[in-house]
Amino acid sequence: MRPAAGEVLHFSEDPAIEVFRPHVAATALQQAPYVWAVGHDRAPDYWFPRQCPRAMAWAGPGTTPDDLARIIGPGSVPRVHAIEYGWLEAIRTVELYAYRLPSASFVEHDAAMVATTEVVPLGPPERVGDLFALHAEAGIQLRVLPNLHAFWDEVVTSTLEYSGIRLRNALPRPAAPPT
Repeated sequence: MRPAAGEVLHFSEDPAIEVFRPHVAATALQQAPYVWAVGHDRAPDYWFPRQCPRAMAWAGPGTTPDDLARIIGPGSVPRVHAIEYGWLEAIRTVELYAYRLPSASFVEHDAAMVATTEVVPLGPPERVGDLFALHAEAGIQLRVLPNLHAFWDEVVTSTLEYSGIRLRNALPRPAAPPT
C-alpha cells in the first residue's frame, strides 16, 4: 500500500473520516496544527496498528557494510522493522485503512508530509489488508523481539538511518544484570 503519483497517504483504524482537519497531536513537539500524511518511502512505517511501538532501520548513503551486516544481517534486504511479541495478534487482526490525499495540499516536514488546511480524501478509504504480506512483498524484514530497547540502542548508535514510532508504548527497558 503506497501512494500513487500526486498522492500521499494517511493510515488510520477509523474508516469513516470524511475531512482531515489540522490539529495538534497530544504528543506533538510543535504547536502548529497539521494534517499528517506520508509519501512512498515512509508508507511502510505505518503498516502497523496505530499504537504499536516499532523500531525501523535501513541502509542509507552513509551506512557502513559492518553496520549493515551487524544489525540487518548479511545478504538481507536493506530494511528491517522490529516489533515486540505482544503486538503480533494486533498486527494480525487490525483493520487498517489508507486514505489517499492530494499531495498538492502538503509540504515536507521532517520525514512526513503536513498540510495546514482541511484536506478531503480523493476517495473512500482502502482496507490495507495483511500487514505481514505487505512487508514480505516490499522486501522488508519484520523482526519480532521480546523487547525493543536493545535493538533500538544498536540502531541509534550505528550508521543506519532509522525511525522509531510509539516507542513510549514499548515494554520497559529490562533491568541490567547484576555485576
